[in-house]
Amino acid sequence: MSDRTPSGRFLDAAIELLQRIRDEEDASVTAAGTLLADTVADGGRLFAFGAGHSSLAAQDLVYRAGGLALMNLLTVPGMVGVDVMPATLGSALERVDGLAGVVLECSPLRAGDALLIISLSGRNALPVEMALKARAMGVKVIGVTSVAYATRTTSRHSSGTFLKDHCDLVLDSRIAVGDAELTLDNVPAPFAPASTVVTSALLQAVVATAAATLADRGIEPPLLRSGNVDGGHEWNARVFEEYGDRIFYQY
Repeated sequence: MSDRTPSGRFLDAAIELLQRIRDEEDASVTAAGTLLADTVADGGRLFAFGAGHSSLAAQDLVYRAGGLALMNLLTVPGMVGVDVMPATLGSALERVDGLAGVVLECSPLRAGDALLIISLSGRNALPVEMALKARAMGVKVIGVTSVAYATRTTSRHSSGTFLKDHCDLVLDSRIAVGDAELTLDNVPAPFAPASTVVTSALLQAVVATAAATLADRGIEPPLLRSGNVDGGHEWNARVFEEYGDRIFYQY
């Protein structure tokens, strides 16, 4: 509504996007959750990668209460949020050809694992190359992106393709190109990005599906509990011991 405050307008926009992914991405979420459950049941490992602010959604999946203990962060130096100076270096690295191949060669990823690649635009060399090379290794790839970018922007990968073109499954965040939900006459640029809240919710829906799918098969999902509830640390210690060879953020 036009008489809403900016905060109300932003929350309305975020809610509308969440409703869209609930209704329009249900089949893809179910398929992605099933793929993760299949990977866990078959002895595979789970990984998540995101560059820049897309890394926030990847980090949100790793070592957290209510999440799958087997989800590991695939890290690329200089690409985890704004952990480098200048911050623009991270954006530059995402456009470097060949970097993804080096990262994968030095990572524990192997055939039979599953990798979530999160990239809002899906246009830069790093996520495209990572998807290409991971699939060539026998890794199942789930891409999390805004498909709209493929029709409104040009690829920065030498192949001219986007992340969405090289995945076993694609989750479309439905975020508009530019990732800014609000405009005002007296503000010269669009503002109020919603990609983080929407992408994180989308991925947590996938994890919820995976956990429920495992339980339906009679497999206890390897979930972590909060260390701030009684018994939480003991619970987690048991999970870490049982799945220690598939968890890489411990060592």
